Amino acid sequence: MKHAVLYVCHGSRLVKAREEAITFIKRCQEHVEADIQEISFLELASPSIEEGFGACVEKGATHVTVVPLLLLTAVHAKKDIPDEIQKCKGLYPGISVIYGSPIGVHEKMAESVIKKIAEAAPLHTTTSAILIGRGSSDPDVRKDLDALAGMVHRRTPLREVRTCYLTAASPSFTETLESVKNTEENVVFIPYLLFTGLLMKGIEKEIRRTDNNHIHLGNYLGYDPLVEEAFLDRVNESLWAKGESYDSSHD
Repeated sequence: MKHAVLYVCHGSRLVKAREEAITFIKRCQEHVEADIQEISFLELASPSIEEGFGACVEKGATHVTVVPLLLLTAVHAKKDIPDEIQKCKGLYPGISVIYGSPIGVHEKMAESVIKKIAEAAPLHTTTSAILIGRGSSDPDVRKDLDALAGMVHRRTPLREVRTCYLTAASPSFTETLESVKNTEENVVFIPYLLFTGLLMKGIEKEIRRTDNNHIHLGNYLGYDPLVEEAFLDRVNESLWAKGESYDSSHD
């Protein structure tokens, strides 16, 4: 019996974003006990999930644990990746599959956000922080990001920690930025994104347009050690999962 881990990254048209994801996964692989480890992308990059799954099988995998490198649980985690797994199961019906979870709400992610805020402005009672989510029509996305904002607030002296979204959820980033454009106290926006890309460039442009020195843009999360610890927790939870596998629970 050979157990494989297939990591699923989101994918991006930007080479830098793809390289950041691969470098991060390769760091994580050093701490994962599995016979086979392969990297794949959901979209906009290769290898695809099907190609990555095939590579696992070609190397002798009898069990494949598919782990998404996603921050929050939304349509990619609930539908897009499971749909791809179903295709793979059709191609390789004898392979046992377990599907892991996105990082989700995790104390290490709250710590990572706090670190980004502190890099941008003092963690003071007059400072507010706003997490910028990618956005989704899935209510779980807002629920989880609000939960993370609450964790950050409880662990810091910050006056307020709230959320906004780039698309498909409210309040929107544009509306939120407009509401604080005349602030005389520090407001720190933290893009709750794993990698750089067009979204990050758009955020930077909008923040610059406010021309207010009290409005600060922290860095996107990136692949720092705290994010690595949170992701490895999800990998190992999935790898050593007990009970029903993907086969019996999703057929």
